[in-house]
Amino acid sequence: MEHEAHAHHGHEGHEGHEGHHGHQGHGGHEGHAGHAEHGNHAHHSDHAGHHTPGGTVSWSMAAQATLHCLTGCAIGEILGMIVGTAFGWGNLPTMVLAIVLAFFFGYALTLRGILKAGVDFGTAFKVALAADTLSIAVMEIIDNGVIALWPGAMDAHLDEPLFWIVLAISLGVAFVLTTPVNKWMIGRGKGHAVVHQYHH
Repeated sequence: MEHEAHAHHGHEGHEGHEGHHGHQGHGGHEGHAGHAEHGNHAHHSDHAGHHTPGGTVSWSMAAQATLHCLTGCAIGEILGMIVGTAFGWGNLPTMVLAIVLAFFFGYALTLRGILKAGVDFGTAFKVALAADTLSIAVMEIIDNGVIALWPGAMDAHLDEPLFWIVLAISLGVAFVLTTPVNKWMIGRGKGHAVVHQYHH
């Protein structure tokens, strides 16, 4: 009898051990699933925060937006110089034309992207104005400021290396200083954050 009782007790202990082990294993599995779910949620939140107002805006996003404006500004300024030189205009009217064309091409590049999304021209134009005005304005002030202050740059012609050297330096300085402006705007849900909505 004692042997049977001992065996029975041993069997119960074994079952209890298995039950305890199984319970722990199940709890560990739940904990792992919860951890995975939390990780997935954190990843989703991080991804959403990358694009939504108030979220973390990467320097890469800001740089892309600035490069977009820089392209339009460069095209406009070079074209303005070509036209001004061709008509024999002075420095001031040539610079004014270059700035006007810089805004025009800056807006045009943004418009093209928004119109591809099937948005009507009126809405697309308003979005482009809201997205690019401050960015282009800051860029043009810096860019033309560098050219105006650089000795001899205003009088340099398209066939002179000085013109292209100063233009490249001025655009580079404008890019570096305008990128933080775009980062701030995108972080507030403005600027190219608005344009981004129409690209998806």
